[in-house]
Amino acid sequence: MKLYTKLAQITEEITNRSSETRSAYLAKIDVMVNKEPNRAHLSCGNQAHAYAAMGSEKPLLAKGRSPNLGIITAYNDMLSAHQPFAEFPDLIKQAAIKAGATAQVAGGVPAMCDGVTQGQPGMELSLFSRDVIALSTAVALSHDTFDAVAYLGVCDKIVPGLVMAAAAFGHLPGIFLPAGPMTSGLSNEEKAVTRQKYSKGEITREELLKSEMQAYHGPGTCTFYGTANSNQMLMEFMGLHLPGSSFVNPGSPLRKALTEEGTKRVLSLTSLGNEFTPVGHILNEKAFVNGIVGLMATGGSTNLVIHMIAMAKAAGIILTIEDFDRISAIVPLMARVYPNGLADVNHFHAAGGLSYIIGNLLEDGLLHDDVRTVNGNNLSSYTSEPILQDGDIIWKPGMNSSLNEKILTSTRKPFSKTGGLKYLKGNIGEGIMKISAVDPTHHLIEAPAMVFSDQEDVKKAFKENKIDSNAVIVVRNQGPKSNGMPELHSLTPMLSVLLGRGLQIALLTDGRMSGASGKVPSVIHTSPEVLDNGPIGKIRDGDIIRLDAISGSMDVLNDGFIDRPDIEYSAPQNEGLGRELFESFRNNVGSASTGASSII
Repeated sequence: MKLYTKLAQITEEITNRSSETRSAYLAKIDVMVNKEPNRAHLSCGNQAHAYAAMGSEKPLLAKGRSPNLGIITAYNDMLSAHQPFAEFPDLIKQAAIKAGATAQVAGGVPAMCDGVTQGQPGMELSLFSRDVIALSTAVALSHDTFDAVAYLGVCDKIVPGLVMAAAAFGHLPGIFLPAGPMTSGLSNEEKAVTRQKYSKGEITREELLKSEMQAYHGPGTCTFYGTANSNQMLMEFMGLHLPGSSFVNPGSPLRKALTEEGTKRVLSLTSLGNEFTPVGHILNEKAFVNGIVGLMATGGSTNLVIHMIAMAKAAGIILTIEDFDRISAIVPLMARVYPNGLADVNHFHAAGGLSYIIGNLLEDGLLHDDVRTVNGNNLSSYTSEPILQDGDIIWKPGMNSSLNEKILTSTRKPFSKTGGLKYLKGNIGEGIMKISAVDPTHHLIEAPAMVFSDQEDVKKAFKENKIDSNAVIVVRNQGPKSNGMPELHSLTPMLSVLLGRGLQIALLTDGRMSGASGKVPSVIHTSPEVLDNGPIGKIRDGDIIRLDAISGSMDVLNDGFIDRPDIEYSAPQNEGLGRELFESFRNNVGSASTGASSII
């Protein structure tokens, strides 16, 4: 199918806008390419240090011309999504030996669980951890002894940070090896209802904990379609996963086989072979457009708007929030996965999953097929699914029809004619709203402002029944410069209770929301933030605010609002739990609209 004209135009505009920076990036990485093993340039002393612990593989490293695979792991066993990675390095090393190569763990990176830090002070380090992950990866790969890289990461900031680093080392081939989602437990809808009951004081803390532990019960990613699972979708749409590998459960024979196959595949992509495919050439403008299309078609996480802008910048590509909005306007919503529906990612995968969506979008000209991937030179191969046959992986054609149209549908019969995100702009600034899970009756809210500078104050007001009428809850001083732009997802249960009481309630903030957030209309990532003298700082209690996701506007309606004098704000106290160590990040971070990074 011919590429849809509007998508081609958007891609061309991104390419033209990025021409200078992309050319400089490609020139930088291309000069780094070696036609012999990267370790060959090291001195004898350098090499002796690098191979000292490699046992029987020392001769192969010292004298051979076979590739050496670096492993970047985000393993820890506190984070359920990353616990399965404990076994991956040994599995990868064994697969590399079978392929006539070697593999070494180059280094580890931190992996923060937003579920653990949600509503806690540690959440203020969450976004900055993405940049720390990129920096940690750079340190690990700076030994310059690797010919390709296997990246082990799944969750919210981990994959974006790894992609930023992969772009910095774009002269090397790389592959992302996922761990997969945990099996289905207590449904996400039941969990949400229990949280609302607790917010209203109807159940005990013990009952709440029992519910939470039934929902989050084993190894693997959380089963809702938040940022972690949106990351997995993104890696497949951008060609950095093997086809069909995103949502295979941990510990299964297929998961193990996919890890082995991924190792073998990336080793075939080095400059020492005939299929040289450096990551920097995969991460081009078309790949990022494909990723945005996937985000919109599946109703993915708002966090990826920030992350993809930063990831693209690392590869010399300039994305804007408007690009996301324009692509959302032409891409239909094809999936209903919690919080956009009742199903979880396991149900989604069983109904046809990503291979079905990619095939459907390709047929309608809504994806670029002519892209380089870890699997070859087109995206069409991602319409296939892996199965085990006599212990080996083979790929079979994916579903050509949905097995459950309440979860997964076609471009011709979408849940919505447009994608899951909406860009808003007005006299308050600019921001985004995730509309895929918001009832259409709440796409336009006009109500008086209730202004807060801390999410704990919102919780206190709720508990004291001070929010008893229609309101736009303004939570400011939550931007990247203020306190690292924490997620405010812990407000969702109580705001959902207020919606359930029939009130018109919305959230407006310069902070973020979790990828799991949904039903409450929330304009987030508001930019400029308070510490950049953003107009959000001028809002007063009682101001009438209109948030219109239909027309894409966000305005204070009071006369003279924009002429009010700027108010000087100071950042919150950023001390304790290591937050003081990140002062240089807060002082140098960019705005949400430019990717909120302090390093690129």
